[in-house]
Amino acid sequence: MSMHSEIYAAYGAERPQSQEYFARACKTLGGKVGHDLRYATPVPLYIERGAGGRKWDVDGNEYIDFLLGNGALLLGHAPAEVVEAIAEAVERGTHFGNDHPLHIEWAERIQALVPSAERVRLVNSGTEATLLALRLARAFTGRRKILRFAGHFHGWHDDVMRGVQPPFDADGSLGIPSHVREHVVCVPAGDADQVADVLDADSDIAAAIIEPSGGSWGRVPLAPEFLRDLQTMTSARGVILIFDEVVTGFRFSPGGAQVLYGMRPDLSCFAKVVAGGMPGGAVVGRADIMELFDVTDDARPRVTHQGTFNGAPLSAAAGIAVLKRVATGEPIDQANARAAELRAAWDEVLECRDIAGYVYGVCSTFHVYFETDHQRVQKAHSRADLHTTEAERLKGMPGKLIEEYQRNLRFYGVDNMSSTGGVLSSAHTAQDVEEATAAFVQTVDSLLAQGLILTL
Repeated sequence: MSMHSEIYAAYGAERPQSQEYFARACKTLGGKVGHDLRYATPVPLYIERGAGGRKWDVDGNEYIDFLLGNGALLLGHAPAEVVEAIAEAVERGTHFGNDHPLHIEWAERIQALVPSAERVRLVNSGTEATLLALRLARAFTGRRKILRFAGHFHGWHDDVMRGVQPPFDADGSLGIPSHVREHVVCVPAGDADQVADVLDADSDIAAAIIEPSGGSWGRVPLAPEFLRDLQTMTSARGVILIFDEVVTGFRFSPGGAQVLYGMRPDLSCFAKVVAGGMPGGAVVGRADIMELFDVTDDARPRVTHQGTFNGAPLSAAAGIAVLKRVATGEPIDQANARAAELRAAWDEVLECRDIAGYVYGVCSTFHVYFETDHQRVQKAHSRADLHTTEAERLKGMPGKLIEEYQRNLRFYGVDNMSSTGGVLSSAHTAQDVEEATAAFVQTVDSLLAQGLILTL
């Protein structure tokens, strides 16, 4: 029996209750899971509880968690102050359908940390945030088109699906109307001259939306200098610059990537950390743009926006509790330091085995790139020669490799966020990094034995 077959069989055998839940899910859930990235074979994870930097599935298997609620849990699972804040709030009611004191305080705390947040509008997710920001930009400029960057992820609504995954000129999903292609322009990030040419050639571009970390929370790295060039170019042409800080917000710094890099975008989108592990998000930005929400006596046209759970009490309570900690900077520093330890340890694993790949990332993130292009590996004199910022390569690793990587890591007790990467929290310990590195060693050895990765 091959190593793949042995691990596949053992993985399933260790998860009998998960198999039962999956059988039920196949009869009830569209797509068999609640999120595309949760699907896995032979069986998805069904988590029963989490604490700190770890979680446990329904079969009692323990995982060092680098998924962390899709990046939402900067403080780790079930931090006491967040649990207490939610418990206190729920005693007063789960939902009102009205604004309430915590709603206002939540917005004020966002505003205090993010200098560009002259006004705040609360939503329920990152997808809602980018959808609303694009509507605002079109309304403010009177233009139709959006400029986006290949490999950057902005949620799942129609305007932003094209250009997420290679091939970047594909629609990104069934069901996307053909006319979306007419008003979404997708170009590679990093080339300021090309962006300037695109903006000069089309006066109908309302906004440029970008992940300031680079595509998919830094899987496709981006130099901060490009962000500054982009701000200069968009400002000069009346194009609204939108930072998608759904992952980076309150993780890269207390004020997000924009404060870390000294930027002031026109609009920004937040979710995940901002809601303290509960559903929630925000669009923030310039007062003159955000006033398009205002109801006025003259009944002028305005940007409409509803949402049953906007600023929901339990999300507000959790968000406030986390933002209080974020404001100190301490949890961010702790998560960053632990992530740096992990990146160094994992990269050393690759170095010792002369693996054609490398570990990278900034702040509290990590990514692993395995080069599978035989010609490129043959030309490389060292692993440093393999470093790239090409979105097609970094987001184009073979699906079989990614599947085996994730299954092996989970089999050995580590869950990651997406592709080969993950995020860390302030709750992760040195022991977590040590044990995760041992799992990474076993995973790399398995991938090598299966011929899925190469050596120099």
